[in-house]
Amino acid sequence: QVQLVESGGGLVQAGASLRLSCAASGRTFTDYTMGWFRQAPGKEREFVAAITRSGGTTRYGDSVKGRFTVSRENDKNTVYLQMNSLKPEDTAVYYCAGRGGAFVSTVQSSYDYWGQGTQVTVSS
Repeated sequence: QVQLVESGGGLVQAGASLRLSCAASGRTFTDYTMGWFRQAPGKEREFVAAITRSGGTTRYGDSVKGRFTVSRENDKNTVYLQMNSLKPEDTAVYYCAGRGGAFVSTVQSSYDYWGQGTQVTVSS
C-alpha cells in the first residue's frame, strides 16, 4: 500500500506560479511511476503529467505543455509539479497518483494509488 499526500495548492492570480508536492510513504517509492491529474468542477478528471521511476522520462497533457514541469526526488519520496504562467482554466483539484511499472501512462485507471487532492484556484 502506498499513501500519497499532496500539498502546495492555493489561490493565485493569472500568470503566477505554484509548486505542488506529493509525499509518498508505505512502499518503495522508486517502484512507482508517478502522475498528476486534475479535475475541474463539472468536468472529467484529466491527465496533466507523469514521470518514470528514475525521472528520465516525462509526459504532459497538451493543455500544460511548456508551462508545467514534473520532477521527483527519490531520496525524499516526493514528486513535484511546477506550474508556471497559470491560467484561470487551470483551476481544479490536482491529484497525485502512482502506478507500478516502468512506463508513463495518461490513463487514470492504470494508476493504483491516489492522493486526496489539493485545490488550485487561478483568478483572472
